[in-house]
Amino acid sequence: MTYFDFFVSAVPKDQRAAYEEFCQKMDPLFKEYGAIRTVESWESDVPDGKLTSFPLAVKRTAGEAVVLGFVEWPSKAERDEAWGRMQNDPAMQPDKNPMPFDGKRMIYGGFDKIMEF
Repeated sequence: MTYFDFFVSAVPKDQRAAYEEFCQKMDPLFKEYGAIRTVESWESDVPDGKLTSFPLAVKRTAGEAVVLGFVEWPSKAERDEAWGRMQNDPAMQPDKNPMPFDGKRMIYGGFDKIMEF
């Protein structure tokens, strides 16, 4: 069954081009390891909240944008196997492909698909 990894983070707005370049490098890598597709998105209507919100979740500061992305995998088993192999890939090492954002504030998790319309 299809499986998804979702990511939410805050990226400095002046680093948008660097973020897009980072994602363009990561997409082929994910696909090489079996991902079906990757999707990245840049905030356009992300309101601040008082109790919960994307900006609060990633501790967005002035000058940052919220980004949301996902990787679609054929199954959780294939994703787990791929992540295990990807951790040893030099292209995944921060010194080879540095993230243009603070990874400590990234929220991520894996999800089983339950419905599609």
